[in-house]
Amino acid sequence: MRTPDGVTRTGLLYELDVRTGAETLLVDPRSLLDEDETLSPEERARRERSRESGAGIIDFSVDDSGRWVTFALSGQVWAIHLGARATTALPTPGAAIDPRVDPTGRHIAYVSERALRVISVSGRDDRALVTPETDTETWGLAEFIAAEELSRYRGFWWAPDGRSLLVEHHDQAPVQVWHVADPANPAAPAVEHRYPVAGSPNTTVGLWHVDLDGNRTEIQWDRTAFEYLTSVVWNGNGAPVIQVLSRDQKSARILSVDVETGTTTVLRELIDDAWIDVTSAPRFADGGRLISIEDQPGRRRLMIDGSPVGDDAWQVRQLVATQPDGVLVTASQEPTDVQLVRFAFDGTTKTLTAGSAVHAAVAGGSTLVVVRAELAQPSTSVEVRSDHGTHPIANVSAPAPFVPSVRILSAGPERIRTAVLFPEGHRVGSRRLPVLMNPYGGPHAQRVLSSGRMFLEPQWLANGGYCVIVADGRGTPGRDPEWERAVLDDLATPVLDDQVAALHAVAEEFPDDVDLNRVGIMGWSFGGYLAALAVLRRPDVFHAAVAGAPVTDWRLYDTAYSERYLGDPTANAAAYDATSLLPLASGLSRPLLLIHGLADDNVFAAHTLQLSAALTAAGRPHDVLPLSGITHMASQETVAEGLATLQAAYLAEHLQSGRCASPGSQPP
Repeated sequence: MRTPDGVTRTGLLYELDVRTGAETLLVDPRSLLDEDETLSPEERARRERSRESGAGIIDFSVDDSGRWVTFALSGQVWAIHLGARATTALPTPGAAIDPRVDPTGRHIAYVSERALRVISVSGRDDRALVTPETDTETWGLAEFIAAEELSRYRGFWWAPDGRSLLVEHHDQAPVQVWHVADPANPAAPAVEHRYPVAGSPNTTVGLWHVDLDGNRTEIQWDRTAFEYLTSVVWNGNGAPVIQVLSRDQKSARILSVDVETGTTTVLRELIDDAWIDVTSAPRFADGGRLISIEDQPGRRRLMIDGSPVGDDAWQVRQLVATQPDGVLVTASQEPTDVQLVRFAFDGTTKTLTAGSAVHAAVAGGSTLVVVRAELAQPSTSVEVRSDHGTHPIANVSAPAPFVPSVRILSAGPERIRTAVLFPEGHRVGSRRLPVLMNPYGGPHAQRVLSSGRMFLEPQWLANGGYCVIVADGRGTPGRDPEWERAVLDDLATPVLDDQVAALHAVAEEFPDDVDLNRVGIMGWSFGGYLAALAVLRRPDVFHAAVAGAPVTDWRLYDTAYSERYLGDPTANAAAYDATSLLPLASGLSRPLLLIHGLADDNVFAAHTLQLSAALTAAGRPHDVLPLSGITHMASQETVAEGLATLQAAYLAEHLQSGRCASPGSQPP
């Protein structure tokens, strides 16, 4: 999948011949539709969970023999016969979600109206295999928590022989109903969302084996003790493997499944005093070896049948593929670089990539596709490696108006990876600049990587006359498990302390370029929480903040995320109290701009509104920018561009004017 150029959002589907390197356009979605693309509410929600902002073809499925491809477009299932180069719309009774062709290329399964359906690749015999019995039930889709917090976006999995499937069934009945209204359109009714807020009941989740006649068997495990289903893998190397996780996320089980009886067998039991980090799905490799990625003291390791493989130099990130004689993973030694590494079953290790860069890959058979990003350029390169040679995939991205100039430091005693950007043309030592901290700072998001494309917006901000600092402190990924677990029971103090440490380290490195009397901070989501926290807790360091879609009280956020780090709010209220922004409202003494999409169904606008109410009650002036109809992504081009401009203008007013607000002063 690729857009045709660097400015179009519509994904097209191409084929590359690994023998010759010749590339062929298979499908241009714009030629298939007579009208604009439309998405069902369920599909919009699914894309929101996966942060997918593209259009056209965003996903596809191909059978093992490479004869058939299927994809969804505008709620319709489409099939391509690759031999005939024929693309056909298949008849479906309603808007279709996530079509997947079976490995043998005979049937396509998809979800429509909360039921799992199948249809032949030729478009005949469409039928529902399993259907919901109530308005709160769904078959074949990942529930909110799995997609939002556990990185599982699918809800059904084909058997290798194409004769049956494993299918998730979930029921949201226990989950409380929240409402999202559109104040800009008061005639429209509020939209109901079942949202599992911290400490409240979750969706009930089960897994069933379903054959093509609709016969089904429930898969058994202790769902009271392990209510999260984190992964399912069913390949040709053995029985299906699933992983389940306890509500407190301190214990997990890797299970094999007997699909005929529904019984499961424990393959591995994982226990952690902090939490089990959900990474790549465990699975069987050739010879029935169990492959998993697990946290060990000091390292995240690749495990084969419960034993670590290779030396401990590598911090393993993701499983790419299993191969007949080994396992392919992405891994790091330096946290800002990501390499492709092969761990062989005989104990040897081979690094397949090199240099200061970030690599990703997909593999199948003897073909390997490698994506490479480097710090020196804002675009990526993609090459296809096979027995027939290596071929690049054409790069059609639009040239950036500038190339980010990034210096990466290891700041302070903790060696916090910190990126520093100055305006284009700035000569070190020539003048002191106001500082703009631009972190995410929270778990499961790493900002400081050897990838130029990560720093396009920070460089744009720097060109406005700032020293921009991006720092990955404790709690962020890419380093050892202990680094990530430093935020247990406290999502505020270590995170904020590390931003301050990174700031001071940069000031020491560039003493004539950094003005510590003019320091701003901006961020979105967790970064928005961190930005607001910074001016509320440390007005002696931070002089202005822009907080986008911030969590302001973790009691208002979802179960899996909040409880992973802070525990159950009824049992660990002190942790929630200590990390909430609401009790700090009376101490605001710096300019603060709060931005929030009113249609956000992840971090609800209630977060910003409750903080604003607390600030108002305390008589502390502040600014609020509501975004009508905008969700958590705020990815629409005009909105994103307008937001960037408004945030830059706000920060310039308070940091560039020469009258940086002091404690007690307020923005106009």
